[in-house]
Amino acid sequence: MAWYDEAIFYHIYPLGLTGAPARNDGSAAGRRLNTLVPWIAHLRTLGCSALYIGPLFESVGHGYETTDYRKLDSRLGTNEDLKAFVAECHSQRVRVVFDGVFNHTGREFFAFRDILANRENSPYRDWYGGVDFNGNNGFGDGFSCENWGGDDALPKLNHRNPQVRSYLLDAVRFWVEAFDVDGIRLDAADVLDFGFMRELRRLSDAVKPDFWLMGEVIHGNYGEWVNGTTLHSVTNYQLYKALYSGHNDRNYFEIAHTVRSLIQRLGETAYRLYNFVDNHDVERIYTRLADKKNFKPVHLLLYSLPGIPSIYYGSEFGIEGRKERFSDESLRPALDLSEASAAAKASGSMALIQALGSIRRSTPALRDGAYTELLLTNRQYAFSRANGDETALIAVNNDDQPARVEVAASGRFIEALTGEIREASDGRLPLDLGGNDGQIWIRSRAGS
Repeated sequence: MAWYDEAIFYHIYPLGLTGAPARNDGSAAGRRLNTLVPWIAHLRTLGCSALYIGPLFESVGHGYETTDYRKLDSRLGTNEDLKAFVAECHSQRVRVVFDGVFNHTGREFFAFRDILANRENSPYRDWYGGVDFNGNNGFGDGFSCENWGGDDALPKLNHRNPQVRSYLLDAVRFWVEAFDVDGIRLDAADVLDFGFMRELRRLSDAVKPDFWLMGEVIHGNYGEWVNGTTLHSVTNYQLYKALYSGHNDRNYFEIAHTVRSLIQRLGETAYRLYNFVDNHDVERIYTRLADKKNFKPVHLLLYSLPGIPSIYYGSEFGIEGRKERFSDESLRPALDLSEASAAAKASGSMALIQALGSIRRSTPALRDGAYTELLLTNRQYAFSRANGDETALIAVNNDDQPARVEVAASGRFIEALTGEIREASDGRLPLDLGGNDGQIWIRSRAGS
């Protein structure tokens, strides 16, 4: 298995976590990236083995309006700081994945500025999609072009232009050579040109062994992106939605149906999807949950269902974060690691994430075991993950009240969170689930 198949990811939005100014006006230089070094040891204590960090490169605001693909955002530091940060991650056995914002640029990107200055005479007039010098945009530029999401501040690159593709691929080569990056999360992959992604896959296969490509895909058939010629993984927004709404509505059918459908449609690909319960674009899981006590069963499922789990910085502390109409700032806060860790001890949220990380890392069946649904009601759900040598049996309860259930099983099981031992009898294993709780039972071949 490749490293990413066995990984637990930690996700950092660096401009937010470091408290960088919202606007990069050239006077905001600082070496804030260096303040994130203690977070490397922290994510290791959580059992994480990989870091997705981004956006990182020079921009004027939130980071997704790139102005220079070869320069660390000056609010975060220098290229030497980034090189040292990745090296420190590697020394602590943490792989590093950058955000690749290749669908669009910012308005300060050199090619767009040249079009602003030289219009029809610009050698870069074909670097952006649908450039129309008879049109206009919200900035009054006297021309229009395609953009991301209707935002004229994010002009969309023309990936059918060989010069554009060459420029972006050279940037990736630079990231590998200069920073030793281990993979890329492709921003807005659901609107990226497939031809470009295929070229990127060929390049990534050549520049570094086990280089990982993961794409941000909100809607669509994930199999179109995840295959042998394009990407290794995509964001599993289908499961993300099911995990919080299935608990809020006390409807485990939604979660089980989502998992079943993904496996039926995608086969083995379903086991490679990037799973999460929150990120820099959506509300924190602790805010999303109508009943905060469901924090435990939600995360137990995140760590045990098919796919690669990811924790968004701060959510291990149980912090809140509400998506505002015109701002994502509350989703991307500056945090003091020592203060947040101390506060989390009272809630037990971080201890749970640490325990789940340890269990997943020590239980191969949770990483590569085949999924089998064992029990399903609105409020209770059980399934197994089995790889031949080992079986993990997972059961969750979204009801406020305890529940007793029985599942088909044989042999001797150990509950991974408590150490309790139970023996199946007559092909059945009885389980006593607390309210808003869950269990992970492990049976090895030796214990069968």
